[in-house]
Amino acid sequence: MSSSPPDRAAAPALPIRGVQPSFDDLGTPLRDVTFCVVDLETTGGAPGESGITEIGAVKVRGGELVAEFQTLVNPAEPIPPFIAVLTGITDGMVAASPRIESVLPAFLEFARGCVLVAHNAPFDVGFLKHDTQVHGYDWPDFVVVDTATLARRVLTPDETPNCKLGTLAKLFRTTVTPNHRALSDARATVDVLHGLFERVGSLGVQTLEDLQTFSSRVAPQVRAKRHLAESLPHAPGVYLFTDDRGEVLYIGKSKDLRTRVRSYFTASEQRTRIGEMIGIASGVRGIECGTALEAEIRELRLIAEHKPRYNRRSKFPERQHWLKVTVEPFPRLSLVKQVRDDEAAYLGPFTSRKTAERAMAALHEAFPIRQCTDRMSRSPQGSPCVLVEMGRCVAPCDGRISPETYGSLVNGLRLALTVDPAPVVAALDQRIDVLSADERFEDAAVHRDRLSAFVRSSAKMQRMSSVTGCAEICAARRTDDGGWELHVIRRGRLAAAGISPRGTDPRKYLEMLRASAETVLPGIGPVASASPEEIELVLRWLDSPGVRLVEMDGTWTCPVSGAGRHVARLDNSHSEAHHHPSERRRRMRPLGATARS
Repeated sequence: MSSSPPDRAAAPALPIRGVQPSFDDLGTPLRDVTFCVVDLETTGGAPGESGITEIGAVKVRGGELVAEFQTLVNPAEPIPPFIAVLTGITDGMVAASPRIESVLPAFLEFARGCVLVAHNAPFDVGFLKHDTQVHGYDWPDFVVVDTATLARRVLTPDETPNCKLGTLAKLFRTTVTPNHRALSDARATVDVLHGLFERVGSLGVQTLEDLQTFSSRVAPQVRAKRHLAESLPHAPGVYLFTDDRGEVLYIGKSKDLRTRVRSYFTASEQRTRIGEMIGIASGVRGIECGTALEAEIRELRLIAEHKPRYNRRSKFPERQHWLKVTVEPFPRLSLVKQVRDDEAAYLGPFTSRKTAERAMAALHEAFPIRQCTDRMSRSPQGSPCVLVEMGRCVAPCDGRISPETYGSLVNGLRLALTVDPAPVVAALDQRIDVLSADERFEDAAVHRDRLSAFVRSSAKMQRMSSVTGCAEICAARRTDDGGWELHVIRRGRLAAAGISPRGTDPRKYLEMLRASAETVLPGIGPVASASPEEIELVLRWLDSPGVRLVEMDGTWTCPVSGAGRHVARLDNSHSEAHHHPSERRRRMRPLGATARS
């Protein structure tokens, strides 16, 4: 085994996180990257079935040689004659050589901190990774560059008939001719790599990130706009693409603004509408945020404010649907678009009218209140409709039920909406069981979907109401570097966010945040202060591991008998319906069967 470094000391390698560089370190100029170009000779073409007979590697940085590594390896099996003729490596040559388990630690140490390069990299890296795993070593998470793949993206058929190493060596006039010996082939690959760098450099590829995502599919005019990301920080926040007139085209969020925006100008971005947006964009504005939660919520609010044409979600948070128990002598369920201060009971918000209608149908299954839309006095004198004959309405229209008795039925409906959905769940379970017993599986599936729409919306509203009912919640969570992530939440709305650095008193920072936090006044309904999506993001963060409640003004709780306890059963039922072969054909599994098994 030999290692021959040059006279000068090796320059420092890529910044590493743990053992090897990761994509957190993207943006490093190619001249500052240390590349380890490796080549193997083997007894065959498949890891596990063949063994390595030779490893050759060359370490280069900034176009200059740093070190070389070469060793023969005893493959512990005979070398096939045609392989011996091709490489010139015989059984006698490797008989006294070390086994691969002895060679791997030295090679991995040699390549530490480098970007791994190989011609037809899946072959060479595949052998190395397999033997590393077999012999109990940890394979570092190398960034890998394949010169064969890069050549296919850069070179045209007019320049070269194929991208074999020997062909490319002639094209780039390498100083070493490849001869199927590991070190010679690695040296030739170094010259090919540098020749390819010259080609892609003229196309704007200057960094390791550019190299990793380079593709001829990226239009030059798109790649030329990468400079739009250069002024953005490596920090969490929100970014806004704008056109020549300043109109906001697209809004997004990221834990690293600069890295995320740069990715829009590479081959990793393949969405058609985003490609169209990039072609129009002339600027990118970044808003740095203290925490990831603040970035998520700022994104939602900005999308709602600007309604960018290239954003698909959250553009119209005001489009909500609610179920309302009307306030009149004989109340009914009504589908409305906003909550009023009229002492009525509401369920929602629903993201679509169809979901709201399903939930309404579930409630009518359990509570046979009237479904007609006519105004009724306390002494109606109308004629009953067909629903009465079907037993689906108690018929207040012809006076057969008193307002007091009807009111008791409606009170049960209001409790099911806000506190305990058990009557609705029991009624739908029973109906599903009957339909399933009659093998009316599609009808049963319709009722299951109705129950799901009701239970999930009720659970969601109870969760949101619990946090919006609190005037203020102050919460904290440790950051990775030992500081504290602080949030002030008022009536479900994020009012302030910040980071208390390590070694400082987080309570002082929290008091400053509270003093400067947004004032949030109570409103009507569970989503009066913030959009449902914002409240859900706040709740998700509050429920995440490590969050500590520091101070609270109010009571944050959900009813024990609430809808949340039924959601898990719905999830299990839905999962079983999609995974059981016979039930996939029938499209559902009776919800009641789970509870009674």
